[in-house]
Amino acid sequence: MTPLKLIAPLKDYIWGGTKLKTDFNKASELERVAESWQLSCHKDGSSVIADGEFAGQTLPAWIAAQGKEVLGTHCAAFADFPILIKLIDAQQSLSVQVHPDNEYALRVEGEYGKTEMWYVVDCEPGATLVYGFKQPISKEEFSARIADNTLMEVVNSVPVQKGDCFFIEAGTLHAIGAGLLIAEIQQNSNSTYRVYDFGRVGADGKPRELHVEKAKDVTRLERPTRPTRPQGEPVQHKGYVSTLLGSCEYFTSSRIELDGVASFEVDDTSFHSLMSLDGTATLTSPHGDVVIEKGDSVFLQAGYGDYTLTGSATLIHTTV
Repeated sequence: MTPLKLIAPLKDYIWGGTKLKTDFNKASELERVAESWQLSCHKDGSSVIADGEFAGQTLPAWIAAQGKEVLGTHCAAFADFPILIKLIDAQQSLSVQVHPDNEYALRVEGEYGKTEMWYVVDCEPGATLVYGFKQPISKEEFSARIADNTLMEVVNSVPVQKGDCFFIEAGTLHAIGAGLLIAEIQQNSNSTYRVYDFGRVGADGKPRELHVEKAKDVTRLERPTRPTRPQGEPVQHKGYVSTLLGSCEYFTSSRIELDGVASFEVDDTSFHSLMSLDGTATLTSPHGDVVIEKGDSVFLQAGYGDYTLTGSATLIHTTV
């Protein structure tokens, strides 16, 4: 039952930058690191246990060996590991895209759909992102604007500040803009339909694939209704301040601003995921200790029991 520090699979998509290497301690020979999959059991890249008795083992292999009860009773409703947590460094804007819901994704892609939440870790001055549409539009207009490359005239472009929070329900048109560093908590899915890609080409010199017909099937042609801030207000506890970022049927995530010594408990309902965005924290428990530095991700199995965090750090705490 030792804490599991995880090694993240890294992705070098063409729009990525170098901040995850220089600022978040991601050792890699890749020229750019667009995404770090901080907690992942996905077939396209799984977390690996960094040290201890299970060093070198993938997280899904460890879960299979230990039994699904290590995920907690809330995870019993899911056939697979329910979430994927990423750090995303967008040096360039991502494509304008949309994710399907569970029904469509399971039928068409053979995996769950993708509802996600973005927490803005940092941003350059003037950074923006795409979040739904300015006003509701018809399917006919949506199709016509994709065809004549005027889609960007009707999308909702939002100025972004550090600490903003965006809840992206499946079916919401969206795009992370250039100059954004994002923590993303999402369903365990990699199904993405590109609608518009700024005319870019891939490593093969050809335009990257669009998925227009699938996007037409699943896109909600409306304004977003959720506010672009954390779901809860800051709450003072002994040794830390917690702010609920977002909660839904798939995950509950909070920002933990640690300043001193703070106590937590992992009960039987869910595992705990801790991802550090800044500072240093020492996790202490009867089952083992671990130092959590900026960019680290730690997994604590359901039923782990009591632990304390000591230090000065900002962390994303996620349960199911």
